[in-house]
Amino acid sequence: MTKVMIVGAHGAMAQLVTERLLNETTATLTLFLRDASRLNQYATNDRVTLVDGDIKDTALVAKGMADADVIYSNLGGTDLADQMQSVLAAMAQTGKRRLVYISSLGAQHEVPGKFGAWNEQAISAFLPGFRKTVELVVASGVTYTEIRPAWLTNRDEVDYEETQLGEDFKGTEVSRKSVADFAFKVITQPDTYQNASVGLDKPGTDGDQPSWV
Repeated sequence: MTKVMIVGAHGAMAQLVTERLLNETTATLTLFLRDASRLNQYATNDRVTLVDGDIKDTALVAKGMADADVIYSNLGGTDLADQMQSVLAAMAQTGKRRLVYISSLGAQHEVPGKFGAWNEQAISAFLPGFRKTVELVVASGVTYTEIRPAWLTNRDEVDYEETQLGEDFKGTEVSRKSVADFAFKVITQPDTYQNASVGLDKPGTDGDQPSWV
């Protein structure tokens, strides 16, 4: 039985992944977030442990991941690199090796053309944190899967294509449900996509910017 720790567990994609893990596997979950009362629906679930805390409290993160086989990060924000540094330090302390984490399109300077230029401006405050995170993860020596989704929608669909590191990013948007599907696939098959950086988009959404902008 796999044991999964989810950090940033209140995020929309993290919640989609949580539900699939509970409904489709026998995995036990540790859900780490600030204000665990936001996930009170799991408080009496004997397969779930809720941990309320600051992700930068490395000792608490390490305690939470003590039994984990896979760590899935749904963290974000302009200080993502600082948050991930704490996760990586906790992994080093506890000897954990497998990390699956949400990044962003543009984190690898892989988005071409007008859309790439638009994206650089649109998330200019966040890209330095994503790019520093890439450096930290690679340097840490953990076995990682970086997930770089396009601009996110709430469409009720699983429809996506992958691009690998070294390939130009395709498309401009993708559903959260699609990203959660890919994350679920890697978490449940941790011997796949090792030390890989994967872009996700919905086929046919190429353009200069997302459709709703």
